[in-house]
Amino acid sequence: MSKWFGPRAGLLPHPLLTPILASIWLLLNNSLAPGQIVLGLLLGWVIPLFTLRFWPELVRIHKPLALLRFLGVVLLDIVLANMAVARLILGRPQSLHPAFLDVPLALKGDLAIGLLANVICLTPGTVSARLSPDRKFLLVHALDAPDGDAVIATIKQRYEAPLKEVFEPC
Repeated sequence: MSKWFGPRAGLLPHPLLTPILASIWLLLNNSLAPGQIVLGLLLGWVIPLFTLRFWPELVRIHKPLALLRFLGVVLLDIVLANMAVARLILGRPQSLHPAFLDVPLALKGDLAIGLLANVICLTPGTVSARLSPDRKFLLVHALDAPDGDAVIATIKQRYEAPLKEVFEPC
């Protein structure tokens, strides 16, 4: 990439983030008016420009299609988990088996670990509570975990493995 476009460049530091932020702006305003489009693009350009020094590392997406599949899985899991939590709460809450689980991490990058922790929090019924000081374990609270090992295996297979594929080279 040139010195004007791409990661850490002067004119457009995060080319993928700019259209995403502009799209979010348009969705929030529920309008495709020319003024909103211009304002969305302006915000999509200015926000990455001013937040550049806060990005901990250079974001490299190694497999974009795997990222799209991952986003689909997360959205589906959020919907299904909402229904499951509602059923658990409205059913017999006394039969719940809440547990704190130490999920061993294969991820190394700050961005990937942060995304994993956030995805866990977005999925109803689970909350990431703490990252171990050595960054090898993520403490997760599960609302209903009669089999803690199965919950850990699900987190590693459905969330951690795709994040590793997308953000960390083989």
